[in-house]
Amino acid sequence: MSLATRVKKAWNAFTNRDEEQQSSGYYGYSNIGSGMSYANPPFRSRLRGFNEKSFVTAIYNRIALDVSQIDIEHVRVDENGRYQEQIDSGLNYCLTQEANIDQTGKNLIQDAVMSMFDEGVVAIAPIDTMGDPRLNSYDIRTLRVGRILNWYPRHVLVELYDDRDGQKKPVLLPKSVVAIIQNPFYTVMNEPNSTLQRLIHKLNLLDYVDDQSSSGKLDLLIQLPFQIKTDLQKERAQDRKKDIEDQLQNSKYGIAYIDASEHVTQLNRPVSNNLLDQIADLTNKLYSQLGITPEIMNGTAPESVMKNYYKRTINPIIEAIADEMKRKFLTKTARSQGQSILYFNDVFGLIPASELAELADKFTRNEIATSNEIRGVIGFKPSKDPKADELRNSNLNQPSNAAVQSVDVEGNPLPTASGNELLESSGQESTQDSTEEIDEDPYPNEDIIEILLNHTGENQNESTP
Repeated sequence: MSLATRVKKAWNAFTNRDEEQQSSGYYGYSNIGSGMSYANPPFRSRLRGFNEKSFVTAIYNRIALDVSQIDIEHVRVDENGRYQEQIDSGLNYCLTQEANIDQTGKNLIQDAVMSMFDEGVVAIAPIDTMGDPRLNSYDIRTLRVGRILNWYPRHVLVELYDDRDGQKKPVLLPKSVVAIIQNPFYTVMNEPNSTLQRLIHKLNLLDYVDDQSSSGKLDLLIQLPFQIKTDLQKERAQDRKKDIEDQLQNSKYGIAYIDASEHVTQLNRPVSNNLLDQIADLTNKLYSQLGITPEIMNGTAPESVMKNYYKRTINPIIEAIADEMKRKFLTKTARSQGQSILYFNDVFGLIPASELAELADKFTRNEIATSNEIRGVIGFKPSKDPKADELRNSNLNQPSNAAVQSVDVEGNPLPTASGNELLESSGQESTQDSTEEIDEDPYPNEDIIEILLNHTGENQNESTP
């Protein structure tokens, strides 16, 4: 590229501005829509207050993060439902690369799971499509997670983020084109009297007690030197209390005086309750019902515990997402043609490094995976050796020439032999056949035998005296 072309096509985010940008004083593009200051990205689904302010959010985030790490793909399967190939479609691009301008495919799944735990049900709606989704012939370009505001017999009102103006808007969509994902653990997490809701209620009570104990109140009882029976005596007691409050509030060091006949009793001792015991019991019940343990939360769980966690907790959630997407985003014609949406767990993710070498040897020796596939799991670059992409057992000697498969009379396969071995064996068989043909007639012709006998007899007569 010449210098003139480079100068002509050069662009800089700060120096290349049009007149509108220069008048506004901002660097960058113009006509970008209305901007608003948000503490968090506006397209993300926000949890409700009592969920966001408790440690329950950590449980939500842990499960949602593990679910998002599982790959979901738009694939083609055979007649037995086995994976064949990945389909290059807009839906697959949304699931594996970019769901929308703000989120990747994994961010979309994580956002959907978090919202599903909070609301009990969540919607994943197609935003940009090639074709009309209502006509059952379209290709999805972008996806968004939305909160369902209202239910109708065949439609739902979904709150979706519009990336054109940065606003969340209610959109009425048919149920047939929206993936409505229900929480598989709804009775445990979202029912009014479920274990999780009771735990959240107890946590709110504990927070209230902590706020009261740390509010700065003195909780004092002052015994006055007179009885409080009449209205005049009650008015004198109120004046005395107000006087002490004013002394403490207006004093630099918080000091007040009382009469010698007055006595003070302090009540800010810890109140005995069983909130902590109830919270601990509900937490253990919630862990057992969700299939998680404290070791999973802090990252010290062994392989057996993690497998049980994925089987009981993660797989039901990812199956609910994949099945609903398959039902709503793929038409009956597409499913009849072998299209499907599958998820793939990382089988090597939970295996210790000490066992990975043995497992890799078994996979390659039994011709389940190639060497380059195993190298990709470990994190190594693929080998350029053509043998690394072949399903072959490297522990066995492979024939140099093409093998010839033969069968016997009954049709059973005979041991495979190479081309050279076959030629040698055929030569030996032809020699043996010719020898056997000579040996089959051990006696010469009868005429020749008679002539030989006569000739022998004449010679004997001549020699005999």
